[in-house]
Amino acid sequence: MKFIFKSTLFLIVLVLFNSCGSTKIDQQVILNHPEPLRISKSKLAVLKPKILVFTKTAGYRHGSIEKGVATLKELGIQNNFEITQTEDSLQFTIDNLKKYQLVIFLSTTQDVLGEEQQNAFKSYINSGGSFLGIHAASDTEYDWPWYGKLVGAYFVSHPEQQEARINVIDNTHKSTSHLNDTWMHFDEWYNFKDINPDIHVLLMLDEGSYLGGINGDNHPIAWYHEFDGGRAFYTGLGHTDASYDDSNFRKHLIGAIEWCLRR
Repeated sequence: MKFIFKSTLFLIVLVLFNSCGSTKIDQQVILNHPEPLRISKSKLAVLKPKILVFTKTAGYRHGSIEKGVATLKELGIQNNFEITQTEDSLQFTIDNLKKYQLVIFLSTTQDVLGEEQQNAFKSYINSGGSFLGIHAASDTEYDWPWYGKLVGAYFVSHPEQQEARINVIDNTHKSTSHLNDTWMHFDEWYNFKDINPDIHVLLMLDEGSYLGGINGDNHPIAWYHEFDGGRAFYTGLGHTDASYDDSNFRKHLIGAIEWCLRR
């Protein structure tokens, strides 16, 4: 009996020893296995989307551009996106634009892209990219009809800066959900031509509340639409430095950016 007990005990110890050894070997095999690196969803969530802010001007240059860039960078820090600002149209290549989840035209004016850059930007939108135009982005690329449809309308004129009443047409969008039915705001109010009938209007100017409007009852001032494979948002606000300190306008911009980023 003693012999059987000792033999059994020896076998148990031997099995346990071999099991521990195989575990180490298995662990080494697993550690050395050339599996691709997998990033967890929690880590992916903190990766910052990249946004290109284009500020080139070939006509009038708005003094508020620098304030606008600084504000977008500040909002990026607060809302987890990364801003890169450029005035170099040569940045508009197919390969470079792939780095960005959104391209913002911040008060660009007149012809700012050559033919190759136009084709690259169009390809970017066709591939699902997003565009956000701020203020004078509608005073840009008049000889490029595709851009006119993308931005949604072209600037035609404006009266002197003054306060006006903005009617909130749709407050279910991220860019307008914080607003009441009307919003009194001081800015430079653009009149438009060639308004794309396919845009979804968010904000409309009440021309009875200020002087110099020429669009009548159909005077949109902020809108969005799905366009040619991508997304496009435009806001006519943002002429003055003070606009970028206005909490309603800042929330308006954040909502627009979030929609463009599909977040």
